[in-house]
Amino acid sequence: MTTFRRVAGKLGALLLTLFLASLLVFFSRFLVPGDPVSFLLRGRKPSPEAVAQVTAQYGLDLPPWQQYLNWLTGVLQGDFGRSLQYRQDVSEVIGDRLPVTLMLVVMAGTMIAVVGLTAGIVASLNRGKVLDRAVLIGLTVLGAIPSFVGSIVLIAVFAVQLGWFPSFGSGEGFLDMAYHLVLPSIALAIVFVVLVGKVTRSSMVEQLGREHVEVATSRGLKRGTVIRRHVFRNSIGPILTVSGVLVAGLLVASSIVEAAFGLAGIGTLLVQSVDRLDFPVVQAIVLLIVTAFVVVNAIIDVLEPWIDPRAAAGAGAR
Repeated sequence: MTTFRRVAGKLGALLLTLFLASLLVFFSRFLVPGDPVSFLLRGRKPSPEAVAQVTAQYGLDLPPWQQYLNWLTGVLQGDFGRSLQYRQDVSEVIGDRLPVTLMLVVMAGTMIAVVGLTAGIVASLNRGKVLDRAVLIGLTVLGAIPSFVGSIVLIAVFAVQLGWFPSFGSGEGFLDMAYHLVLPSIALAIVFVVLVGKVTRSSMVEQLGREHVEVATSRGLKRGTVIRRHVFRNSIGPILTVSGVLVAGLLVASSIVEAAFGLAGIGTLLVQSVDRLDFPVVQAIVLLIVTAFVVVNAIIDVLEPWIDPRAAAGAGAR
């Protein structure tokens, strides 16, 4: 299969997935109990005229399929509608909160990559030894700590007792925001470090037992060269696959951490919008999360054959 056909196929699958996701995201609101009109007119006894006016203003009097087409057309133009709660454009509401969540996810993702890969590599290279068992025990313990528990412990120790980091808010400016997000990013990264560490160890242990590694070693190649060229490179496939899943996981799990640290991110916004039946905001955030997940996984699928030649050979054989 040529590179062009493979990329075209991935792009077609990506667009189809996003289209199906948009259908699911939009029409799922009709399954949720609650009426947007009642929310908009809460706290008062609306007259039939007021109900009709609000219904027409938000296009709620149109057939569902027409509402979907209008919504999809707007989304393709960057218009997600108006928030029922904030009475602002959804893009503005999300745009004000998106930088916090993006920095939180980037910082947590960096920690996951550094700590998870390091732990997995160290454990695999010392398989069966004390260091391997210590790493596995440490990962198991970390994996048993939920994000909200980790958040409470980090706040109690490093914010309250030691006073090293702030326990609330996201700060102002790049450096101040990064400082405020140190503890939240650690809390968010904990569970995912365990996943990356264990997958890395398992994948590298499998490669270390392969015949081509023994042949490369017998030829007198340095251990570092063998590990880099023949072990880690061939182990990268499962690690990349897990990394694609982590994107959606980090965005979803961020809501718990943001609530614990009082961060004004899209995770907190999603929880509040679900509670207050702000359907346009919920639809936009869920669609963004799905899009991020699908796009990242498509990119990984395209890049994997260049990183791991065996993937390209397998794709060609199929």
